[in-house]
Amino acid sequence: MTEVVLESTLTCPLCGHVCTETMPTDACQWFYECPGCRQRLKPKPGDCCVFCSYGTVPCPPVQEFIMAYVESWTRKPRSKRYAFDQAIL
Repeated sequence: MTEVVLESTLTCPLCGHVCTETMPTDACQWFYECPGCRQRLKPKPGDCCVFCSYGTVPCPPVQEFIMAYVESWTRKPRSKRYAFDQAIL
């Protein structure tokens, strides 16, 4: 299993300011004040936090979910992943 990345570079969609921040590991960060223009950023609809919306790396909970999904997908035998395999063959 790959390590969770804790740093992400946020880019403000309003002024373009770029800043590398350390992400919290125990919660999603809903708000972030841009150091460039002082506007408060909120997540885009469907995203859980500002790092998932404006960062180079998704937040740790999303990274962990993706890693668990990929691991479970690659562990399953092909016939278990595709229920239609046996029907076609």
